[in-house]
Amino acid sequence: MPEPFLLRAALAGIALALAAGPLGCFVVWRRMAFFGDATAHAAILGVALALALDLPVEAGTLAVALAMALTVAGLAGRGWAMDAALGVLAHSALAFGLVAVALLRGVRVDLAAFLFGDILAVTWSDLALIAAGAAAILGLVLSRWSALLTATVAEDLARAAGLSPGRERLVLTVALALVVAIALKIVGALLVAAMLIVPAAAARPLARSPEAMAVAAALIGAGAVLAGLAASLALDTPAGPSIVAAAAITFGLAATLGRDRRRG
Repeated sequence: MPEPFLLRAALAGIALALAAGPLGCFVVWRRMAFFGDATAHAAILGVALALALDLPVEAGTLAVALAMALTVAGLAGRGWAMDAALGVLAHSALAFGLVAVALLRGVRVDLAAFLFGDILAVTWSDLALIAAGAAAILGLVLSRWSALLTATVAEDLARAAGLSPGRERLVLTVALALVVAIALKIVGALLVAAMLIVPAAAARPLARSPEAMAVAAALIGAGAVLAGLAASLALDTPAGPSIVAAAAITFGLAATLGRDRRRG
């Protein structure tokens, strides 16, 4: 039997992967990679807010991540040049968050854990919270799957079908904020977007349908968690970055396989 801390880490990582995989597919399809970065970077400001007000870190993270996601979605709806706006918002939120944490008096904070995650320190109560959050995200995405997919493929078709593309964007916004809140302790603010994007991008050349891509992304993410933890244990490397590195290697293999398949 594995050590309890390894078992908790593996279960927490798999729960995150199962939620982030299908959601990450929409991030890839909608080209929202910078959106995920901005939301994740804002999480550090949420950490400072929670510590200052003596609130649970997850509550502060969720509040600020949701506020950032809604701000970005609002700017996109008003026609802003999103590449520049997202760059400004992402780095500004991270900088203000780091400054705010540094200004807190009487509070000792391990910033590296929030930036890069500390999956090996997940407790049973953390695991329960992560599992509940992942189940909520997965349930939200699956319940709105058809509407989200239609609004992603063609907004005009979605309107003709009586759907509101704006409402579907809001669903994705809320789901992204939830992912950031539960993933902060696992892979950290700087690597959250990678867990959303890399498994989904790796699944893309292997899948023949949107549903198959979502399932493949979840499985690739779960496999990366197990491979990353094993590599971390064997090589004494940071667990969070090791997980993302394993996912990146899988992406390279999948891209090569997809290219060979197209040539064939």
